[in-house]
Amino acid sequence: MKKGVTKMRKYLYGLGATVAAVAMLGMVTAAHAEKVRIAGNFPGDHSSSQAMKIFKEEVEKATKGELTVDLFPDMQLGGAQENIDQVRSGTVFATWISIAFLSRTVPELEAVSLPFVFANRDQAFRVMDGKVGELLDKKLADKGYTSLGYMELGSRNVTNSVRPLKTLEDFKNLKVRLQPNETHIATFRAIGANPVSMDIKEVYSALQQGVLDGQENPYSIIETRRFDEVQKYLSDSGHFFDFIIIAANKRKFEGFKPEVKDAVRAAMAKAISWQRKKAADEDIAARDTLIKRGMQFDAISPEVRAQLTKATSDVVGGLRKKIGSDMIDAVMAEAQK
Repeated sequence: MKKGVTKMRKYLYGLGATVAAVAMLGMVTAAHAEKVRIAGNFPGDHSSSQAMKIFKEEVEKATKGELTVDLFPDMQLGGAQENIDQVRSGTVFATWISIAFLSRTVPELEAVSLPFVFANRDQAFRVMDGKVGELLDKKLADKGYTSLGYMELGSRNVTNSVRPLKTLEDFKNLKVRLQPNETHIATFRAIGANPVSMDIKEVYSALQQGVLDGQENPYSIIETRRFDEVQKYLSDSGHFFDFIIIAANKRKFEGFKPEVKDAVRAAMAKAISWQRKKAADEDIAARDTLIKRGMQFDAISPEVRAQLTKATSDVVGGLRKKIGSDMIDAVMAEAQK
């Protein structure tokens, strides 16, 4: 009887030791695992937010859980500028955001925000994926940010609740919301509009209350933000092509092990590739949805587009005075290849 009890005790002791060892291994693994937060101001159903889910799945799989990601889309951690500040301070690892919100910190980003420079998305990404993107990434690094790549925000188009936009005169005196980008603001002043810089989180109510006459965004944003509920007229002005940057805290990113950094970049590259294709597919579909919902669409004629381009030609000269010619010349050279 005593002998049986002794064997049982040894078994239980051994089992307990095994469980303890497994638990200890789990604690060690957990101690080496790291969780990061990534914030964005795009709605959860926007292609960029969906792409970030792909990134999360890919990087967690590639690192076997050594790096885990919590995503906060749709302004859950604050507006666009707040997210930028959070990344810079390190309270948030990264954000996916329109490059306009970083242009005050890195004014050279405005070189890819010049009006009517890009005729299509292929041209825009040829520029951003080449020498220009490398130069901008260095400027971002100097300010404490690591660029993890660029998604498509898309061609920006003006909506308003006052009148159809069919002539240059139709833009006169319209109170139009813009992103906090001085080149964007100068462009709308040049065509006679009254630009108002405002965070996206405030735009719907400002349109609804008549504080603004209109706004400008890619069709996908106009649709997902439901601006058609407070706007009547839709155009295809295409005055800027806009990019979404995934900007990370440089100090935090550089602190990752080499294999983790490689996994982050590989996972983000996959997510970006998916998003760019998705954004291209969604562009016209979003426009058609807005028309079905009741917006009046008026295409800008080639003659009026030429007038708009001419009216904004001095914006380039103004930006040269601000950031110099090197970056602008690089953008122009790449765009014309």
